[in-house]
Amino acid sequence: MKVSMVSEHASPLAVLGGVDAGGQNVHVAALAGAMTRRGIDVTVYTRRDDTALPRRVMMPDGVTVEHVDAGPPQPISKDLLLPYMDEFAAHLRSSWSTERPDVVHSHFWMSGRAAIAAARFFGIPVVHTFHALGVVKRRQQGASDTSPPTRLAEEAAIIAGADQIIATCSDEVFELLRLGADRHRIRIVPCGVDLRLFRPGGPRDGRIPGRKRLVIVSRLVERKGIGNIIEVLPKLRDTELIVAGGPEASRLAADPQARRLLALARTLGVADRTEFRGRLDRGDVPSLMRSADIVVCVPWYEPFGIVPLEAMACGVPVVASAVGGLVDTVVDGVTGIHVPARNPQRLAIALDSLLADPARRASLGTAGASRAWKRYGWNRIASDTLGVYGSIVERRRATASQVVR
Repeated sequence: MKVSMVSEHASPLAVLGGVDAGGQNVHVAALAGAMTRRGIDVTVYTRRDDTALPRRVMMPDGVTVEHVDAGPPQPISKDLLLPYMDEFAAHLRSSWSTERPDVVHSHFWMSGRAAIAAARFFGIPVVHTFHALGVVKRRQQGASDTSPPTRLAEEAAIIAGADQIIATCSDEVFELLRLGADRHRIRIVPCGVDLRLFRPGGPRDGRIPGRKRLVIVSRLVERKGIGNIIEVLPKLRDTELIVAGGPEASRLAADPQARRLLALARTLGVADRTEFRGRLDRGDVPSLMRSADIVVCVPWYEPFGIVPLEAMACGVPVVASAVGGLVDTVVDGVTGIHVPARNPQRLAIALDSLLADPARRASLGTAGASRAWKRYGWNRIASDTLGVYGSIVERRRATASQVVR
């Protein structure tokens, strides 16, 4: 099988931690890599954001990344990319006219628009993963939502035009149904975790003796709820907070979000117990997680959330918002604790209780590792996704056979 993945802003080659580089980049890279290990020919199409990038790059796992000329070859916020999607679609049509895939899998709504526009010329089936829905973002962020005004209409067109939609969690299914999606064209396939990298055994970062440790691994954007965690730190004695994410450590002082969070920590008198490490290499994340008593992930909303899975795979308990995909992955009372989003009081109670109970932390961590390893390895996720592709290809073949008869 030959598969084309379209991920207009989230390149599998990107360095993680920036405003627009996070879980989707990990998802696309890991899913594509797991497929190539099964003998699938995968090409990922992503927008060129640097003139120095070659047209094609072969990743170590055999995935081909093709850089598409669509708009200026420089970093642009994903919220400003819509005007270049027709150009992106034209490139896809040209590429697929000579190298036609069996299936196209688009990631995020603008990729869906470009992929469907190009694929219809050749009758190629399109599978789409939204990763985030505009209606949810607008509900949660209100006037702070920076998405283009036409996003909801574009997503409605994708819901109608895609052959299959892959939702990453049950909450997303309910949202899609409310938007008019056909239940028979929705399948749930969650995100996965790299079990070779994230595992219970392995090195741990050093710690200050006598201090408990909370760890956050996140982009430094407001909706991730990092400010809510800093708010509760004064109530947690002998506890430090390590925040990994955002720009490189040397550039944190110039980052508006980092400055906002550090100012909050100073105002609350906990700056001496709050450390911002900036962007970490992916290989350094597991040792930081394993050094934590608790990994905290309390976004206001979250389409899926890979960080809690990574923490669970490392055998570390998670305190997470009861939102989106976190409701599916973190089992309340079994692998972690759920708290309401944007509720520092409930968060403080949960953290204080768990920090005071090492036996419970150990139990949650063991159960989390077991769940991650049984359900969320990328080999299983790739197998489930390929099953979706295969059913669509067979459906198309059966339809074509009936037409010929």
